[in-house]
Amino acid sequence: MNTPTQTTKVYDEIIDFIAAGTTPQTVANFQLSDSAKDCLEDLVYKHKMGELTPEKKRELNHFLTLEHIITLAKARGYKYISAE
Repeated sequence: MNTPTQTTKVYDEIIDFIAAGTTPQTVANFQLSDSAKDCLEDLVYKHKMGELTPEKKRELNHFLTLEHIITLAKARGYKYISAE
């Protein structure tokens, strides 16, 4: 079950990662924790089943945007690594 506290933890993981400083390699290696992945998978599953409230749908959209940004950052990280 996805709760606001779980959602906050996902955001906190990403914020902590950025705040700690990054290198192209750490960006390329970044992975969410298993509990964060479970939280996101729960949102996706509920979306597919048509069980998301409007609030949870907005939350899922935020996560999808973050996932897209992280994917682009990882690709850029790999580009910098290969240029070294």
